[in-house]
Amino acid sequence: MNEVKPKEAAKARNSVISIAIKDKQALYMSYMPFVQGGGLFVPTTKDYNLGDEMFLLVKIMDESEPTQISGKVVWLSPPGALGGRPPGVGIRFVGDDAPQVQRLIEGKLGASVSLTRATHTM
Repeated sequence: MNEVKPKEAAKARNSVISIAIKDKQALYMSYMPFVQGGGLFVPTTKDYNLGDEMFLLVKIMDESEPTQISGKVVWLSPPGALGGRPPGVGIRFVGDDAPQVQRLIEGKLGASVSLTRATHTM
């Protein structure tokens, strides 16, 4: 029988995150259009590494059900990051549903997706 090491067990528990994005401004601040296939910044103080696989349950504004997103960590913002940005991770969308999630978010953002205001990542 294989034993699960405590660090591996903790990592498995941390690989699912549930968040709610309540309005267009919050979605703009979290969306990462510069990531190929799209991505979301998720505020967290937990430790993750680049390449970690994640599963997000994201309640996006007025959507009736949370959107399920598979992804990989492609961005790390540690506590005390420059510009007062919050600590967290950027998750690149992966899997068969990735294009659909990207279209949903960009549809919610409309023309603001191309704005150049500061966000949680840039």
